[in-house]
Amino acid sequence: MSSKYEVNLISIDEKDRFMEKYGRRALYESKADIHGVCIKLLTDIREVKERWEESFYPMSANIRSHGRLVVTNEEGEGLKVFYDPLSKTAFLINVDYYGWIKSLALSIASDILEDAHGVYAIHGACVDVDGRGICLIAPPGTGKTTHTYGLLRIDRVRVVSDDWFFVYMGGGQPIAFASEKNFYIQADITDIWGEYRKIIELAEFDSKGRAIVNIRWIIGKGRFIPMTTLRKAILLKRDPEDKCIFRRMNPEEAVQYLEKVDFCNPHLLVKDERKTNLRKQFFLELFSMLDIYVVNTTAPIEQCHRAIREDILGL
Repeated sequence: MSSKYEVNLISIDEKDRFMEKYGRRALYESKADIHGVCIKLLTDIREVKERWEESFYPMSANIRSHGRLVVTNEEGEGLKVFYDPLSKTAFLINVDYYGWIKSLALSIASDILEDAHGVYAIHGACVDVDGRGICLIAPPGTGKTTHTYGLLRIDRVRVVSDDWFFVYMGGGQPIAFASEKNFYIQADITDIWGEYRKIIELAEFDSKGRAIVNIRWIIGKGRFIPMTTLRKAILLKRDPEDKCIFRRMNPEEAVQYLEKVDFCNPHLLVKDERKTNLRKQFFLELFSMLDIYVVNTTAPIEQCHRAIREDILGL
C-alpha cells in the first residue's frame, strides 16, 4: 500500500501543545527497541498497542525514550501526521492502517540513526544465501514482498527482514541488520505461493487484509537471522516501455533511479536537502560495494522470479 498522507513538520512549541492535547489521552505506553533506539508509543487504542508489541522487540522500561509516537483518533478531523524533528516526536491522528504506524516508528529511529550514528535505513527486504546478503529494494507495488517470500521457499535462503532494515559500514563491509521481531504480511500471499497457507489460516487479519505473523512457524527458527553482509542489490521497477527483464546497473545509475522514486520509501519524515544528500552519499558508497541488478516486474511473476532466482542468484 502506498503512502496517502503528508508529513507536516512542526516546531517544538507546537509539539508541546499537541502533547498537552493528545498525549494526556494515552491509556497505553510501550517502548520498542529498534536497532538500539528506544521509541515510545503512547496511544489510547488497544489494538495499536497489541500490534506494536507483536511487531517490535521490547525495550526496558528503565530506558528513556529517544523518540515518541502518539497515536489517537480525533472526531471531526481527517488523517493527519505531524513530526517535530528536534524532539523526534510524531503525532498520528486518525491513522487506521497499522502498516503506516509501524513504518513511521521505524522512520523516527532512522532519522536518529542516520544523523547520530551513521546507520542508514533501507525500505526493502534482505535475505541471506549461503552467507551472502541480498537486498531487494523497490517502490510500493512492484513485487518486493512477492519475490522475497518466493525466495524464502528455498532452504538455502535465510531472512533478515521483509520490509525494512538498517545498514552500517562495519570494517569497510556493509552489514545489514533486522528491524522488527515479526513480519506484517498480506493475506493474498497464498494466491501466488501456496506454501504459506498454513500460517495464513492461523493469523488474525485486520481490515486492511494484513496480519503480524511469526514467520519462524513456516521457515523455522534457524532461517531467521539478525544480520548479514550485503553482496548484491536487486532493484525492482515497473516499466512497460522496457522490454528487458533484468540487467546490471552501475552505482551512479542505481542512485539516480532511487532518488527519482524517493529512495523507495514513502515514509521518510524529513526530506530536506541535507537529508537527501546524506542518503545519496550513503547509497553511492553502498552500491560501490555490491553487484547491482534491476528487474522489470511488468513481465509475468513466474518469469521475473526465475530471473531473480536462477539468473541473478544462481539458485
